[in-house]
Amino acid sequence: MNKQKFQTGKVITVALAHSLHDVYSSFLAPILPLLIDKLGISLSTAGFLSMIGRIPALLNPLVGLAADKLRVRYLLILAPSVTATSMSLLGVAPSVTVIIILLFVMGIGASMFHVPAPVIMKQVSGNRVGKGMSFFMLGGEIARGLSPLVILGAVSLWGLEGTYKLIPFGLFASAILYFKLKDIEIKQNDKDSGKQEGVKQTLKEITPLFISIIGATFFIALLRGSLTAFLPTYITMKGKSLWSGGIALSALQISGALGTYLSGTLSDKFGRRKTLLIVGIVSSLLMWLFIISDDFWSIPILILLGLFVFGTTPVMLAIVNDNTSSRPSFINGIYITINFVIGGGSVLLVGLLGDLYGLETTYKITATLALLSVPFILKIEK
Repeated sequence: MNKQKFQTGKVITVALAHSLHDVYSSFLAPILPLLIDKLGISLSTAGFLSMIGRIPALLNPLVGLAADKLRVRYLLILAPSVTATSMSLLGVAPSVTVIIILLFVMGIGASMFHVPAPVIMKQVSGNRVGKGMSFFMLGGEIARGLSPLVILGAVSLWGLEGTYKLIPFGLFASAILYFKLKDIEIKQNDKDSGKQEGVKQTLKEITPLFISIIGATFFIALLRGSLTAFLPTYITMKGKSLWSGGIALSALQISGALGTYLSGTLSDKFGRRKTLLIVGIVSSLLMWLFIISDDFWSIPILILLGLFVFGTTPVMLAIVNDNTSSRPSFINGIYITINFVIGGGSVLLVGLLGDLYGLETTYKITATLALLSVPFILKIEK
């Protein structure tokens, strides 16, 4: 019966851990100007630093394989301590080399957390996996807004080289996770009988599903990436102020946080495919409305757009974790790697299209291409 029960306390614990972890992992951008001034870092080097923490994500499938052989909860429990320690030491780093090492360690900590966390969330969500994934993603979205406030507040109190004082909060989070999750056992089908299918067999079984996921994710990611990366630029190019662009992006992100919660929860009730179909079609229509709207309607439309376009990830996570494989962390690692590659690649492609055709035409292209997600969504099995 416990497997079918939505364990609210543990769900909230994992979601809060996600939020705290991602608060620390997002420290670089807010203090980057201070590090540039302190160490004389060039802008190209600064851009390189922003990529270092993402490199370990390419190894997520291997982390997943390890997690399936270990007690998966201990990776999640340890991760906040690893990430908090490495990122809180950025302020005292004496050189760019040390910063690179710290960011790479953070990336390892992020993989340790994000690969097993959805597996744990599935375990404590019972028969409401979509709702659990919504809580999980909401925690990550909230972290984006909190991170600059936390690290800049620490700099104001203790100076750049005093940010190491934030380390104990990460250690405390790991301690709380230990006491909350130490008794959770992850059991899945063949694993229950001591057997575990081979990696090749697992890949063969999940390939059709992941082809559909890749297609659907890519075309919606183009639309989402065009907004998250270039919305302020698009608005200022139309003659509006930088503040107008910032307000528009904030409205989009805030509604997006709510959208991540609603989509997974609703997918439990109405089905994963139906929810994704609504997201893909409505996102395309709302994007077109935003492009042709006047100033008065642009913000309300962006708020609605945020509710839909950010809603794919928790539903996709629920789909991935609905499988009955004996290698859940491995499969989860593959999905997170795919999501990482598509997310970065889509923003790069939007930038290239913007250089070639202009942002407004690019926005129209992404709005139209979002509809190409529909055939891939329809191929996802019920």
